[in-house]
Amino acid sequence: MIYKPDYKGGSIVNLMSSISKAFNTTHPYPTLKTLSPSEIKKAKNVVLLVIDGLGFEYLKTKKDSFLYKNMKSTMTSIFPPTTGAAIPTFLTGVPPQQHASTGWYVYLKELGVVSAILPFNPRVGGVPFTHLGISVESIISQKPLSEKLKTKVFHVTRKEIHDSDFTVAMAKKAKILPYSSLNGFFRQIKKAVSWNKKKKYVFGYWDSLDSLNHKQGEGSAKANKHFSEIDKKLKKFSESLKETNTLLVITSDHGFINIPKEKRLWLEDHPKLKETLSMPLSGEPRAAYCYVKPGKEKDFERYVKKHLSKYCYLVKSKIAIKQNYFGLFTPDPKLFERAGDYILIMKENYILRDRIVKKKKKEFVAHHGGVSKNEMIVPLIIVKA
Repeated sequence: MIYKPDYKGGSIVNLMSSISKAFNTTHPYPTLKTLSPSEIKKAKNVVLLVIDGLGFEYLKTKKDSFLYKNMKSTMTSIFPPTTGAAIPTFLTGVPPQQHASTGWYVYLKELGVVSAILPFNPRVGGVPFTHLGISVESIISQKPLSEKLKTKVFHVTRKEIHDSDFTVAMAKKAKILPYSSLNGFFRQIKKAVSWNKKKKYVFGYWDSLDSLNHKQGEGSAKANKHFSEIDKKLKKFSESLKETNTLLVITSDHGFINIPKEKRLWLEDHPKLKETLSMPLSGEPRAAYCYVKPGKEKDFERYVKKHLSKYCYLVKSKIAIKQNYFGLFTPDPKLFERAGDYILIMKENYILRDRIVKKKKKEFVAHHGGVSKNEMIVPLIIVKA
């Protein structure tokens, strides 16, 4: 079954609309049905915590947890439900329809290269594009929320990326507070909350659960142990905020799905398909954007329908945009360039990957970016202090 984003009132985009309007900032999307701007507006400190990789289907296996007990509702992520598309959504307030960051790997026509969008360098690595005089703003033209909100804004982010080109560009007027541990993460959020007695917005991002899920698998011993650590410390942290009039809004960018080895497909095992493509795959292993050579469209479609229909849905990218996979309203013109000619949206728990340099295949146990319930549905957790 395909789970599409609910941009009309039930997605992380609508959450960002509710937050924006609580700070008297206009937003094109409807507000979240389960969290109104008026409810948010009551708080002096609004803290949005994004725990990367915390899907609802996983959380509901932890019904004794502090996080589950404080869950208000569920939401959908965006399409594709992945960090490269969802984090720009949290930071700009709008989905890929407007910000045009379509996954971890994004083809940038203006540079003639497939990029790793958040590290802001070529897919194969190398110097960041800013070293060549190319700004993040020229690639993602949407203004960050930190520049739009009519209040003091803080970004709490990992020390290793706090001064990266993407982080700095998306922070703009926000005060960046770096951390290097889970204790440090909560310490910096507390610092932001206590900065002054005025109204403020704090965005905090924690990525270690995502990393463990990728490497060990969702539900693995190490991932479960880390979730318990987050849960325990978050409960203690929320108690430390009592009488500060703080609203903690906790959610995620996506969930996960575990991928057994026999369901990991490689493009190199399908040379006739590869021959129809004009460039490497971009997007995600669970939602691959395909750029097809002129005149090879029929060959591409025939091959996919004959050999891969068991593993994936074949969707024309223009139709996906028209059917509001990426968002509502007028799309950024760059979206058409960055979503390929076709999208191979993987079924069940299959993935499709390619290699563009001859090196050892990097195998993740769990992935995201597809249209399963596990990947698409995220929790909305509310804690009032």
